[in-house]
Amino acid sequence: MKRSKKEKGQEIFDFASAQLPPIFPEIATRRGAIDFYTWSMYLPNPDPILLRQGKNITAYNELLVDAHVGACVKSRKSGVKSLLWGIDYGKSKMSRQAKFIDGVLKNLDVERIMSEILNAVLFGYQALEVIWTQDENGFIVPEDVLGKPQNWFVFDMENNLMLRTRDNFNGFILPDRKFILVQHEPTYENPYGFPELSRCFWPVVFKKGSIKFWAVFAEKYGMPFIIGKQPRSTSKEDTERLANMLDAMVQDAVAVIPDDSSVDIQSGLVKGGASSTLYVDLIKFLNDEISKAILGQTLTTEMGSTGSYSASQTHMEVRGDIVMADKRLVIKAFNTLIKWIIEINFSSKDIPEFTLWAEEDVDQSLAERDKNLTASMTLSGLQLTKKYYQKNYGLEDEDIQAGTAPAPTPNAAPPAMFAQAASNTFPDQTAIDNINISPAELQSLADGVLKPIIEMVNQKASYNDILNALASMFPLMDTDGLTNMLTQAYFIADMWGRLNAKS
Repeated sequence: MKRSKKEKGQEIFDFASAQLPPIFPEIATRRGAIDFYTWSMYLPNPDPILLRQGKNITAYNELLVDAHVGACVKSRKSGVKSLLWGIDYGKSKMSRQAKFIDGVLKNLDVERIMSEILNAVLFGYQALEVIWTQDENGFIVPEDVLGKPQNWFVFDMENNLMLRTRDNFNGFILPDRKFILVQHEPTYENPYGFPELSRCFWPVVFKKGSIKFWAVFAEKYGMPFIIGKQPRSTSKEDTERLANMLDAMVQDAVAVIPDDSSVDIQSGLVKGGASSTLYVDLIKFLNDEISKAILGQTLTTEMGSTGSYSASQTHMEVRGDIVMADKRLVIKAFNTLIKWIIEINFSSKDIPEFTLWAEEDVDQSLAERDKNLTASMTLSGLQLTKKYYQKNYGLEDEDIQAGTAPAPTPNAAPPAMFAQAASNTFPDQTAIDNINISPAELQSLADGVLKPIIEMVNQKASYNDILNALASMFPLMDTDGLTNMLTQAYFIADMWGRLNAKS
């Protein structure tokens, strides 16, 4: 093994050597393992539900027909599809490329593509084919992105995606930049990912059986029983004839019977313990299992569920975590598409990024931050630029209109800089401040007003006594001096304002 000279205390391996050390090559591989994979041309789907039932992944499509499964799937997808999407301008130095990508994505059905990407959560994986075209400017752009059926694809022994066709049953490796592969919780052993619908398989099967038995139960015990009575001497033929009449009566409510026979109608309510609530409870339990499998909780799908506020908050947090995980799948898939577009059309390595956010996220975080930043920068004579708002909020030139700056306050002093005292003040305020009234005089006048009240409070023992004595205290207060001082101050301030207004 060749080694280069030591650099900064480390030895650099020479990868041009013919033989690598034992730590570099992959040793544990499928081709060397002792299992049935060795004899396969491609890796079969190891899903235990599908293997035991002898079915392929199309079996999970039937589960989507169930009303509760469909509602849960729609609720989970809506958690991501309800978010706003856009291009993160802040992470791209080339605004031209970011605008180009934004225009390309606006020509695609992004909401539908999101829904097809999220099918990976349900089925474990999803392959989306990119349909490329050349626009009028010569750029190679995606005309559409289409999710293709999962059963068309398999994985080889190196976990590479392959397409099975009529001419190539075992599948073939797909070309680069053609198919976007989205996988939900894949592993080396199972590149097909984990399908959440597999958790719903048996609950849906038992639910169908329960509904069937419930329908039979309702038909059997929900309708009234018609009992015909005949004498013991009645012949078998007459008894059968009466039974046929009663059977017809159930449908038409009309029957003709001999005058020596009688008919009793009894309610179909079951007595003795048999009850349809057994089926109702079982179906509710199975629906809860489906909700937990797809949404991770039950309170957001069962309006009649009861529980504490903290429990409901915990369930919403679980749902939020699931939405966040699904959001990452969508962002990763779109960023793969954006990366391909940039690589095909541009030589730059600055790649814009696709992002998803809730509307309140912008209002509470970014907008609040910019508001505080603007207020702080104003004190230093700075302001945010038009380019900043376009970059962070995705605004176009036509979205921004120049406004009129607020008029400066007359005679306003400039803001004081740090560690610098204000040198200019309002002349009116200066004149009022210079009124010849000392703090000692103000204290003396206040004591004359408050002194009787303070003495009374010190003498009284209870709160009620103080309230009763307050009414009689007002004549004892010496308010003349304070009143005269305030009258003089108001007069000086008024006259100064009038004189300055005329000048």
